[in-house]
Amino acid sequence: MIDEERIHLSRTVPSAYEKLAAFSTEVGKVAKEAGVPATTAELVQLHASQLNGCAYCIRVHTKKLIALGESAERLVMLPAWRESGIYDERERAALTVVESITLIRDGVLSDREYRDVLDFLSVDEYAAIAWISVAINAFNRVAITGRYATEPDDD
Repeated sequence: MIDEERIHLSRTVPSAYEKLAAFSTEVGKVAKEAGVPATTAELVQLHASQLNGCAYCIRVHTKKLIALGESAERLVMLPAWRESGIYDERERAALTVVESITLIRDGVLSDREYRDVLDFLSVDEYAAIAWISVAINAFNRVAITGRYATEPDDD
C-alpha cells in the first residue's frame, strides 16, 4: 500500500474552499438570527461529523463545545442521543434533522417526524439547522477526501 499525502482540496483550489467557508459563515449568521443556541449548532455539526466518520471535524467541533462549556457526559453520549435523557426537546429535534440530512440515502424525515420536529423548532430554526447540516456535510467530505491530519493534540 502506498502511503502518500492526498490532494488537499482547500490548498489545491483555494477559491472554492473560500466560497465554502463564506457559505458556512453565512449559515452561522442565519442560525444566530434564528435563535439557534451556539451549543445546539455545534452539537449538530459534531453529530454529522460522527455519522460521517470525519475525525478532523469531530476534533474541531468537540473543542468548540468544550470552549462553550459543554459537559464531558453530553459529548460522549451524543452518538446515543436517542437513548439518553440528557438532551432537551429542541436539541433532539435538531439532531433528528441533521441525521435525516446526513443519512439522506436512508430516506428523508417522515411526515410524522417532520411534524414532531416542528413542534419544537420554528420554521427559521429548522431552516438554519438544515443549512448547518448541509454545510458540515460539505466540510466533512472535503476533510475526509483529503485525509486532513488528526495527529495527537498537545492540548
